[in-house]
Amino acid sequence: MASPTNKLLVFGGALSGLAALMHLACLVVGAPLFRLLGAGEQMAQLHLAGHWYPTVVTLIIASVLTGWSAYALSGAGLIRKLPLRRTALSVITAIYIVRGIAFAPAMAYFPGNSMTFWAVSSSICLLIGIVHLMGLRQSWVRLSGGAV
Repeated sequence: MASPTNKLLVFGGALSGLAALMHLACLVVGAPLFRLLGAGEQMAQLHLAGHWYPTVVTLIIASVLTGWSAYALSGAGLIRKLPLRRTALSVITAIYIVRGIAFAPAMAYFPGNSMTFWAVSSSICLLIGIVHLMGLRQSWVRLSGGAV
């Protein structure tokens, strides 16, 4: 008998959670980590100056990633059923994959980010998206509202 826990969605949830923690670490470590992770010199300088913008943007991104982690863990069967699990996981998966593949148009809107940032973050997003896609495919029928 197969385990009801979807290991791929657990892994996807862990990756989203780790990404959220990395964003929060930028607020603790400060400008050096903003730079290391490729957020751009402008974000590092704003954080050094005590400007609100890097903190708010980082907290929003970390919050979204935490929510995405929760949905993956819910889809995996580790935590309670969250509303619209299958729909939410489908959208989250699509966002990760699109962000991983179609980063070039986004580059124009974030000119301060390094090419290293775009290559690394896009690869990570694509990897997380593929993990989610495989996990979602495994649990598609179960997530339709049937038995868990």
